[in-house]
Amino acid sequence: MGLTTHCGAVWKTGGLTMSVGAALAEARERAGLSVRQLSERTRIRETVIQRFEGDDFSVGDFYTRGHLRTIASDLGLDPDELVRQYAQEHPGGDSPVRTSALFGGAAVLRERGRRGSGWTMAVAVALAIVVIVVVARMLGGSGDRTGPTAVRVPAPAQHGQAHHEGAREGRSLEEAFGPGLVVVKVTTRKPSWIAVKDAKGKPIFEGTLPEGKTTTYSARDRVKLVIADAGAVRLVVNGRDLGAPGKDGQMVRRTFAAGGPSPR
Repeated sequence: MGLTTHCGAVWKTGGLTMSVGAALAEARERAGLSVRQLSERTRIRETVIQRFEGDDFSVGDFYTRGHLRTIASDLGLDPDELVRQYAQEHPGGDSPVRTSALFGGAAVLRERGRRGSGWTMAVAVALAIVVIVVVARMLGGSGDRTGPTAVRVPAPAQHGQAHHEGAREGRSLEEAFGPGLVVVKVTTRKPSWIAVKDAKGKPIFEGTLPEGKTTTYSARDRVKLVIADAGAVRLVVNGRDLGAPGKDGQMVRRTFAAGGPSPR
């Protein structure tokens, strides 16, 4: 008993006309495929295939025709004949989603856009104000910025400061803050959690630095670091490149004193 193409009734087996769903199920079984395997091959959800095989086409005419063609092509059936029989079995069936509805939605959106032009102008003005404020803050020299996932613990200015690359152009941090300063620049090649404290143990920064971020921290006398992933960062202390302080995944503690980059 096998599938055949027949004039008038598309799918027949043993003299009996088969429904579209039955034809799909038999073709899939003859191909030795499970519903899951057919779903993976066609990128159509398993539940949709199961409904089709049960002659349930409630997903709508627009999607049904497309899915039927995809499944038929994969199973070696004639897509045009299968869609034709589907149309005969479901004549004039209303579809929840039709092409006209898809493109008609654009006209509705355009009409709403015209009515909401005043609101759009208000949003544009608000965005312009935000841009002006951001530019003003950047030009104001506030170089204290952290990554989007960082949690910054503020510290008094006399104990320690954090600066991002380019915050004070034209002068080194040693020149800017005077002698006895420890300057540690941290550059991440992948995200890493770090904690930075000054000589008295007061926090300067604690959080996760994102990948590709360069941040500079400074404090009087010494800077203490805890790095969760030592291989993920590169350190430059008082102008000297020390490279990675450890291996990937290794947590390290480092203390750097004024006058030299050697860890203590």
